[in-house]
Amino acid sequence: MAEMNMIEAIRDAMDIKLGQDKDVVVFGEDVGYFGGVFRCTAGLQEKYGLNRVFDCPINESGIVGTGIGMAAYGLRPCVEVQFADYIYPAYDQIVSEAARLRYRSAGDFTAPITIRTPCGGGIFGGQTHSQSPEAIFTHVSGLKTIMPSNPYDAKGMLIAAIEDDDPVLFLEPKRLYNGPFDGHHDRPAQNWAGHPMGEVPQGHYTVPIGKAAIRREGKDVTILAYGTMTFVAEAAVAETGIDAEIIDLRSLLPLDIDCITESVRKTGRCMIVHEATLTSGFGAELAAQVQERCFYHLEVPIERVTGWDTPYPHAQEWDYFPGPKRVGKALKAMMEAV
Repeated sequence: MAEMNMIEAIRDAMDIKLGQDKDVVVFGEDVGYFGGVFRCTAGLQEKYGLNRVFDCPINESGIVGTGIGMAAYGLRPCVEVQFADYIYPAYDQIVSEAARLRYRSAGDFTAPITIRTPCGGGIFGGQTHSQSPEAIFTHVSGLKTIMPSNPYDAKGMLIAAIEDDDPVLFLEPKRLYNGPFDGHHDRPAQNWAGHPMGEVPQGHYTVPIGKAAIRREGKDVTILAYGTMTFVAEAAVAETGIDAEIIDLRSLLPLDIDCITESVRKTGRCMIVHEATLTSGFGAELAAQVQERCFYHLEVPIERVTGWDTPYPHAQEWDYFPGPKRVGKALKAMMEAV
């Protein structure tokens, strides 16, 4: 086992696949010579050459479109969109081409492309570097959408994504790159050194897409979270003393609904926590799924704690960010409800 932060784990996953499979290529804005704005691809171009790891113009639609063509030809591109906030120009390519290619060709062609992109706030990035657009992609049939919360999962899930024969959107919560973040911005930053999930096996391994992880077992309430909110939920539970079961979804589509259903039927309460805006956020789909399957087990209405329905602010970032105080307050209210 080696200690890694998420940046190192993601880089290691690409390094392993580049070394194992000559059909794997890595490209995007500044990923080659510079090694990526977050250094996730540092050293890979030097190791594998300009034909395997290379830079692209600032054109997200062109980056993804080129990757889809390569994938249809038989390669396995792992492309980077530098920030999730800039993935929208590539939306048509992702939805209309990558996600539909297998269906449209009756299985003659596939699009084994992995699209990596950093998401979320907590870094004072303002409205153009803090968005969480996962929900608009979970609506798309034929596309897998995943978000790891720690180095161990990041490496294993990225290897699984690159090996997958269908397109995968791999969202990386950038506030977790260097350490777990529990939402207490006024406390010293933590790093992954010494954290159990910072221990990463050397060499090849995979974490299956479509399987959630129970981060904390409990009997009073089920908290559904993913990405940074997994650690915010842990902090809120520790501070309130409520015996909550915390599920890190990891994979949004496909969704591990069996794990969710079993937990909610046990606890009788369900809270959903995510950083994206409330209206039509992924929490709405989760609430519908839980309501359909667990209605007669629910003791109180399902609760959502999320970002507000506004652009992500810069000056009021910590009022927008669903921190442990907001989550804890909602937890207490759920437990006090009749």
